[in-house]
Amino acid sequence: MEKRIVFITGGCRSGKSRYALDYANRNFLRRLYLATCEPLDEEMAQRIENHRRMRGPEWQVVEEPISITDRIREHGSRVEIILLDCVTLWLSNLLMRKKSDAEIMDEVNRLIDAIRQCQASLLLVSNEVGMGIVPADPLARRFRDLSGMANQRIAEGADTVIHMVSGIPLFLKGAE
Repeated sequence: MEKRIVFITGGCRSGKSRYALDYANRNFLRRLYLATCEPLDEEMAQRIENHRRMRGPEWQVVEEPISITDRIREHGSRVEIILLDCVTLWLSNLLMRKKSDAEIMDEVNRLIDAIRQCQASLLLVSNEVGMGIVPADPLARRFRDLSGMANQRIAEGADTVIHMVSGIPLFLKGAE
């Protein structure tokens, strides 16, 4: 299979990760799961454990909350597919480390360059956070805006863009 860049977005619990896992399991043998979540509390630790069970032992896993570009460059020639789950958690991790908007968008641009140069196919999962009400506080609005800008940049370079709604993939760009 030729290299593909597939961007999967949607709301929380819309089926994004399940769809990405199923796609990778159907089409690739050498798979890497690049996890950006940090187990900062018991509930997040349980979510991480649930994701591990969903994946199964066939997946190589790298847990990296910040330096995802470096991990893509490091592993991109060793696997057939990298599933990055998820872009919005990565952006949140950057934001919590007091990065400026310009620094965060520089990181997004570095990610896009790494995606272009990567030999492996990529599945990128990200939440769509801009479809609700305007957040009440400045940090939440900043996060929403940065997520929207990052999602637009990633979607622009993707071969396929899928919006998940209630477990149903809606193809916005390209095809499976």
